[in-house]
Amino acid sequence: MIDPLQIVWFAFVITLILALLVLVEIHRINYRRENEDMFGTKAFDEKVAIFGFTDKEKRTLDKIIRYSSFENKDAVLNSSGLFEQAVTNFYDVRDVFQVRDETLAAVERIREKLNFTASNPLTEVYSTRQFNVGDRIDLFLDNGQTFKHSQILRRNEKEWAISYEKTSVDSPVIPNQQICVRWTRPDDALYSAIVPIRYVEPGVLVLPHSFSLDKRQLRRWVREPVSFPVEIFFDDGSECGGVLLDLSAGGIMIGLPRECFPGQHVRIKFELPSFGEENVDIEILRNLGRRNENYPHYFCMTASFSGAFGWTQERVLQYLFETSKARKKNLKWVKQG
Repeated sequence: MIDPLQIVWFAFVITLILALLVLVEIHRINYRRENEDMFGTKAFDEKVAIFGFTDKEKRTLDKIIRYSSFENKDAVLNSSGLFEQAVTNFYDVRDVFQVRDETLAAVERIREKLNFTASNPLTEVYSTRQFNVGDRIDLFLDNGQTFKHSQILRRNEKEWAISYEKTSVDSPVIPNQQICVRWTRPDDALYSAIVPIRYVEPGVLVLPHSFSLDKRQLRRWVREPVSFPVEIFFDDGSECGGVLLDLSAGGIMIGLPRECFPGQHVRIKFELPSFGEENVDIEILRNLGRRNENYPHYFCMTASFSGAFGWTQERVLQYLFETSKARKKNLKWVKQG
């Protein structure tokens, strides 16, 4: 009869051997990745020469790539998304707060030379490290109940800081408190992220960077300028009248006598010509201020439909189709006349 202790010991030895084999294979893969030529090395070297990287920047970029999972070495030079993914992984593995300052500075210079910052309108934004000092930020505290207009005061590879002017009615902010930040990129999208507060300075909140940005397109549909009276109903039970300034199947621009903040949800009711009354929830995206000369006392705000809006969207699409068809028909008559 086999001793149970021998079975346990045999199983332990087998497990140990398998673990050693796995460690050897991992070491072999890492060694090969860190020392052998990767696929795309020739294309990488050619592109690096074009961008004019210094020796330090070349070594830093090579290190970032070898810490990534990419097989093609020049991939990070072709996409801001892949570059930021590789940088984020490098910082996570090495701990960004333990990386030398000269290496951090080299990464920032590489991003600028590749033109992967948000200031380039052709660059896709994936990380808060791409944001620019001076950009306006919308800040939400206490589950969105408190809203502040903020500005990016400084930014480096480790962290970024935004302005915060606390009033007497605001709840205190503390380190590790989760907050939502939103940044609007003109003619592109609304970017948001939920991050913890690292620490608080007088009038300043210091935040960690985020590679998990939620992106919401500002203009995915053709918009039709309109001027429809609208009723607005707020969560606190109050209501007011306003005007619908433009309309699309994805959202609207609305003029109101009172300000709303991005992220605020309200219900609106308006009459859609030939289709009847619409009653739908919307989410405020941007407050553009008093910008419409026909309604100088109204605040102009862009908003998207939210909740159950499928029926409204279908009727709006039909309305836009009929309006466009009528416009083309009138234009044809004008040309013939």
